[in-house]
Amino acid sequence: MRQMGCRGAGTGGRVRVVRILGTLEPGGAQLSALRLSMALRRHGVATTLLAGDATPPGLELAARYGLPADAYRVTDALAPDSLQWTPAPGFADWLGPRLAQASLVHAHMVGAWWAAARALPPHVPLVASEHNQMSWPRGDHTPQARDAARRVDMFFAHGPAVRAWAVRIGLDDGRLREGRSSLEGLSAAPLPGLPSPRLTFAGRLRGDKAPDVLVEALALMHAPPPAYLVGDGPLRNALIRLVRARGLEAVVHLPGWSYEPARYIAGASVHVVPSREESWSQSAMLALGLGVPVVGTAVDGLVRTLGEGRGVLIPPEAPRALAEALSRVLGGEHPDPGPGRAYARQYTPSAAAAVYASAYRQLLASRDGAGERSVPPA
Repeated sequence: MRQMGCRGAGTGGRVRVVRILGTLEPGGAQLSALRLSMALRRHGVATTLLAGDATPPGLELAARYGLPADAYRVTDALAPDSLQWTPAPGFADWLGPRLAQASLVHAHMVGAWWAAARALPPHVPLVASEHNQMSWPRGDHTPQARDAARRVDMFFAHGPAVRAWAVRIGLDDGRLREGRSSLEGLSAAPLPGLPSPRLTFAGRLRGDKAPDVLVEALALMHAPPPAYLVGDGPLRNALIRLVRARGLEAVVHLPGWSYEPARYIAGASVHVVPSREESWSQSAMLALGLGVPVVGTAVDGLVRTLGEGRGVLIPPEAPRALAEALSRVLGGEHPDPGPGRAYARQYTPSAAAAVYASAYRQLLASRDGAGERSVPPA
C-alpha cells in the first residue's frame, strides 16, 4: 500500500487524497471526478481512486485518465441497489485497510461516504459529494445518511434538490458547500461528416435522462433533422425498438458511448436535455459553452443552468411541448449564445480544481491547528 500522505499537508506541500466513488461507470459524475483529480495535480494534490461497484468500461475510463482504480465489486451492469445508493457494511470493511494512512478522503455518492464514515480513523477529514437527486431506487436510506453525516467534515451538493436534502440531514451548520463540476471540450471541433442541421443528446440511456421522451417528440415533428443520441445504458435496446415503432430509423442515430461527446455537439442546431431528473447537466453546460442552443426540462438544476435566458425550458414528460420547442429553435428562434458561453466557462477543470484544492487545504490546516475536528468557514 502506498503512503497516502501525512497530516500537516494542509499548510502547504503535497496533499494525497483518496477519492471513493460509489459507482464507477461511464457517466457524468464519474467523468467530473476524474477530470477534477487530473486538474488537482497542478495544485500539488495526488489522488488514489477507489470504487464500490464498477463496470469494466468504468475501470477502462478511469485508466484512460491515468487513475487505475481498485474496486470492491466489478459487474457488467449496475443494479438499482448499487453502492451509489446503498449503505453496505461489507464495503466499509473493505475500505478500512485502504484508508488507514489517508490524509484526506473525498467520497462521492451516499454509498461511498456512508462507508467511509464508518471506516475512517477519527483524525482523517472526510469530504462528501452528492451529484444526483435523492430518488432512492431501492428503499430510502436517509436515516443511515443522517447518522453518517455526523462524521462528514464538508459536503458538496450538486443541485438544489440534493442541497435541500443535505439541509434536512443536518449539514447546514457550516459544512455545506455548492458542488463544482468540471467540463472539457469547450473548444471542440465537429466530427467530420456530420450533417447540418442536426440535433444532439448526450448522456446515459437511462430512465432519468428520458431519451425516450426525445424519440417521441421527434415522431411528432413534421420533418425532424438527423438526431444523434450519444451514450449507452440500460435503455438502449428499448430505444431501438421505439425508434423502429415510430418509423425513425433514418432520423435517429445511436453511436454509443463517446470519449468526445463535444465533437457531436459542436456545430449542432440544437442540443436536447429531456431529463426527468437532473441535478447538474454536463451536456447542457457543454452545449452552452460551444454556443449551441439548448432545450431542456424545467427540473431541479436545469432550471438554474438554462435560466436567465441561457436556454429554452419546457415541462418534463411532455413530448408535444418538446417537439414544438425544437421546431421553434430549428426555425431560428433561440437565445443569444453569449451569456451561455460565459456561464459555462466557470466550470473548466482548472476552475473546479482551484475550489477543491482550497477546501482540502483549509480542512487539513484547521484539523492541524485545532488538533480536533474543525470546519473552516464557507
